[in-house]
Amino acid sequence: MSSLLTESDLIHEEEVVWLENPENLDYVRQALDKTKRRNTQPHYARDGRMVGYALLDNNAEPDPDSGLYKRRIFFLLPHDRDSLPHGLYSEGAPGEAVDPLTVEPKKPGAKTPRSQRRTPEAVAPANHRAAARGRTELRHPVRP
Repeated sequence: MSSLLTESDLIHEEEVVWLENPENLDYVRQALDKTKRRNTQPHYARDGRMVGYALLDNNAEPDPDSGLYKRRIFFLLPHDRDSLPHGLYSEGAPGEAVDPLTVEPKKPGAKTPRSQRRTPEAVAPANHRAAARGRTELRHPVRP
């Protein structure tokens, strides 16, 4: 799934949980995954690592055919900028990538100069926090 998620894809999101500090990541990839539960950490079966996920509200219903919930997850692959700063994405970002500081429950993330690393300022740490609207929480932060 691409970064072109719509708010209608995310109407049952209640909270975004970050497993890593989003301020330390220029971009994250986002996708909708089908999961067995709506409010626990989902299983991750891709290369790379999951860096965050959404929890769904009590009104979310599973797909009637599969019995699974559609939930947004955030992840990075081994060849992404955080692991290979001079690699393929030293400038630009994958199509499904968004700036994690623009992510909020029920709102798709957005590309920014920081996520695209198109200007020297984009390399510097952002001076703004994750959005205050909705609940966004950092769990199990990675310490240097």
